Amino acid sequence: MTRGQPPVPPATAPLVRRSAEHGITTLTLDSPHNRNALSTRLVGELSAALAEAADDAATRAVLLTHTGGTFCAGADLTEITGAREDGERDLSDDGGAPNERDGSGGRGGSNERDGSGDRGGLNDRDGSDDRDGSGDRHGLNERDGSDDRGGLNERDGSDDRDGSGDRHGTSAPRALAALLRTVVELPKPVVARITGHVRAGGLGLVGACDIAVAGPEASFAFTEARLGLAPAVISLPLLPRMDPRAAARHYLTGERFDAAEAARTGLVTAAADDVDAALVPILAGLRKASPQGLAESKRLLTAETLRAFDRDTRAAAEQSARLFASSEAREGMTAFLERRDPSWAR
Repeated sequence: MTRGQPPVPPATAPLVRRSAEHGITTLTLDSPHNRNALSTRLVGELSAALAEAADDAATRAVLLTHTGGTFCAGADLTEITGAREDGERDLSDDGGAPNERDGSGGRGGSNERDGSGDRGGLNDRDGSDDRDGSGDRHGLNERDGSDDRGGLNERDGSDDRDGSGDRHGTSAPRALAALLRTVVELPKPVVARITGHVRAGGLGLVGACDIAVAGPEASFAFTEARLGLAPAVISLPLLPRMDPRAAARHYLTGERFDAAEAARTGLVTAAADDVDAALVPILAGLRKASPQGLAESKRLLTAETLRAFDRDTRAAAEQSARLFASSEAREGMTAFLERRDPSWAR
């Protein structure tokens, strides 16, 4: 373990904590050792917790929040690279403190070798990778195994129409798509409470939520392009929400931006100096709504996004797999691990 890094939790310690009060189920991402990266365990636990909330008649809405200074750092780099957890390849020497070459925005921004300074969640000097360019590398099984129009059984991450299994290395991006679709399809509103850094795949999680409120400590960056990747799968929930011009700038530059810019672009609902105070009227309104009214209203709001999942998941997963297997992505990952600029940087 590297000095200053939280210890890796024992296998019995939950990475997603659940609590409930007055009709709101709170799910807290609690994996500080890797800055709440999308590890196999965290994704599995989050999926299970969402399914429980969906089936809980007492739950009117889900509040998704986090411990530590990072909401979600994207992919779990240790799972992607096999890097050891003993600090031999510590990816957050600064412990998340600002210092930046920055993976997310420039030499004057916040480090972040990723602004979230993480050891296991790939973050920023490039920002955050993932095996698919969309921020994730996990397996996920969702509530049912039904097929979809795109030939991809996203709900369980299983293979597509041709029954060939994972012929194209798309299991990881399909797993991410399954998690994001779980959030979008949940019959109860999911509200994100963001008071820390969000990178790469973590932005897809934010985009899948129905409402998102971010505080002054929050920062965001689409850092895939800096690794030779692209935010393919996370575009499914994000592009229907974001201003196209803003999406173009942030997808292409990987710049770090704050909560106010995130609200302006449509990535989050609101930027607030006091996130909890801003959430009070939102949660109160959700408590007053009927379960049927919420479910049917959400169905209207998510129809376009679900059509994008039906239509584009297969192509997005294949794009992600192809990019991750490329020589440029290997150079981007190697440069990140070696703490140097990639060969293409100018």
